[in-house]
Amino acid sequence: MAMQMCNRRVTQVTTNLVRQIAKPIPMKVEDDHHDDDHTHIAVPKTPTPRTFFSMNKHLLRGNAAITTGLSSALSVRHAHTDIQVPSFDYYRRKARLDASKSHRDDGDTTSPYSYLTPLGMAVTSAYMAKYIVRDIVSYVGPAKDVMSLAKVEISLDAVPEGKNAVFEWRNKPIFVRHRTAEEIAREEGVNVSQLRHPQNDSERVKKSEWLIVIGICTHLGCIPIANAGDYGGYYCPCHGSHYDASGRIRKGPAPLNLEVPQYTFKDEQTVIIG
Repeated sequence: MAMQMCNRRVTQVTTNLVRQIAKPIPMKVEDDHHDDDHTHIAVPKTPTPRTFFSMNKHLLRGNAAITTGLSSALSVRHAHTDIQVPSFDYYRRKARLDASKSHRDDGDTTSPYSYLTPLGMAVTSAYMAKYIVRDIVSYVGPAKDVMSLAKVEISLDAVPEGKNAVFEWRNKPIFVRHRTAEEIAREEGVNVSQLRHPQNDSERVKKSEWLIVIGICTHLGCIPIANAGDYGGYYCPCHGSHYDASGRIRKGPAPLNLEVPQYTFKDEQTVIIG
C-alpha cells in the first residue's frame, strides 16, 4: 500500500514538472473571406539545422580539449602541454639528428651503400642462378659412366704392323689396323670411280699407316672379320660383304663403306677416339 502511494506521488510530481517545462504551440485561426468551411492553422517554421558552417562563430577554435564525466564537471582546455611527442632519433642518421637545421645541401654519405647493395644482390643472384642451372644440367645430362665412354684413348704400341686390333667405344667395336707399305700402295692406287661408294684412301685416314673404322657392316649391322675376304681387308660372313684394307665396300650387298669415327692423334703412339 505504501509502495503504491509512493509511486502515485512520484507520478504527480513528474507530471507537474513536465507541464511547467512544456509550452503549448500557439495556433492562429484565420478567417479568410468568411469561409466557414476552411480553417487555417499557422504552424511554426522548421528551425534552421545546426551545421558546422552555421555554428562556426560559436565553436571553439585552436587546440581545445573538452573533458566531462558522470562525477566531474565540464572542463575545457585550449592547449596541450603534457603530450609526449615520439622521438625517431634512433632511426635517423647521426649527421642529421638536428631537426632545426636544413640538410638539403649536405652530401649523401650513404650513396656508396645505395649502389653497392643492388650490385651485391645482382652478383649473388647470378652465382645462385649459375649453380642452379649447373645442377639441373648435371641431373638431366648423361651419367658419368656414359661420359667416361665418350672418349677412348688407345695406345698404338699394342697393334703390330700388318695386324688389326679391336677396341670398344660407346658399345661399338673399333677396328685399328696397322697397315703395311704394300697395303698402303695398293689402296691408294684403286680407281675410286668404279667403287659403289667412291672415296679416296686419303679421305679415310689421317696417317697412311693407320686405318681406324667402326667395325659394323653397313648392310644389316653385323661385325665383319678382319684380314679376310677377296680384297684382304674385312669380310662379313652373314651376307657376303667384302671390304678392302681401306674399309671400302668392294663386293656384296653393303651399300656404304665402313664408317670412320672422329679421332685425333695425341702423339705418335696414342690416338683419342671421340
